[in-house]
Amino acid sequence: MTDTTAAPVTVPGTPATARLLAEAARAVDAPDLVLAVSRNGVRTVHTGGSAEPGPVPRELMAYELGSASKPYAGLLLARLVAQGRVRYEDRAADLLAPGFPAHPAVRRITLRHLLTHTSGLPGLPADFYPQAVPRWSTDPYGGYPADRVVRAFLRARPRHRPGTRWHYSNFAVSVLGHTLAAATGTPWEVLLHQQVLAPLGLDATRVRPGPDGTDAVGHRRDGTPVPALDTGGFTAAGAVRATPLDLLTFLEAHTEGAAGSPTDSSLATALTEVTRPVLRRGLRHAHTHTLTWFQHPTPYGPVLFHAGATLGQQAFLGFRPGTGLAVAATATRRVHRADTFVATAYGLLTETR
Repeated sequence: MTDTTAAPVTVPGTPATARLLAEAARAVDAPDLVLAVSRNGVRTVHTGGSAEPGPVPRELMAYELGSASKPYAGLLLARLVAQGRVRYEDRAADLLAPGFPAHPAVRRITLRHLLTHTSGLPGLPADFYPQAVPRWSTDPYGGYPADRVVRAFLRARPRHRPGTRWHYSNFAVSVLGHTLAAATGTPWEVLLHQQVLAPLGLDATRVRPGPDGTDAVGHRRDGTPVPALDTGGFTAAGAVRATPLDLLTFLEAHTEGAAGSPTDSSLATALTEVTRPVLRRGLRHAHTHTLTWFQHPTPYGPVLFHAGATLGQQAFLGFRPGTGLAVAATATRRVHRADTFVATAYGLLTETR
């Protein structure tokens, strides 16, 4: 349970939502916790945790998103497609390394396959683990740079024919990032800023650690601090850092009726495109996915969401299209088997009218 001696803070939107968030926070044990809800642009933010708050309010700290970075990559791809700069069916190897020899199955992998986890690639390259295991709890990704990710892709042997099976892959989404950078002649970090962060006004979102004191510090289960995440060559799959308030801004852009909807036609098109279901998987095709979000049915309509975790932090992003409801949550403790964080955040999204 969260230690209430850490003086939880609630930024009131509506009293009912404030009470809901305060109750939900009691179920999560973490040094720092932020639960944030937006209803048609009206925000309610609850902060708390077992650690004493620092000089920077928790809702203004930047948190590591881990795999919850992937919706940013998806929106970037969708906007580049809307601008006519790339196509979903473009073959990644042709853009990334034209003329370079590669396995025929690799040659068939498209940008859509990479983003939707249907490329046939494994979760991580086979040669990733020998260098990562010795530093698994401190820096598993930092020793695997971008050029190595690209080389691993070009010499890969996909497990399945592209487009036939779903298998979650940080490797694939990372390759997508390098491919879009090559196709546009623009570094990933710059491209993401130009196409997504700046147009949406996400001034407190970045892919690298910020100035001292502005980034949340992750913790192991025993409360020991862990170093800031270095994603190495896997930037597109997990490097985004953002404040909870910026996360709400990002989610509000995906919901109809939120204030400040984008007026740029390519961005508006992209925001619509990433909410559209594109595949089903699992027994009786029970699991639905958009280009970049997981989608579940609820009594109040479909919900779209993505969670992420790093060595010492967790994040959850979700929204209900067409309702103006968005939920963002962050916590600074490493995930574990009995963890309640994702279930708590998901409940705010699915159990709230």
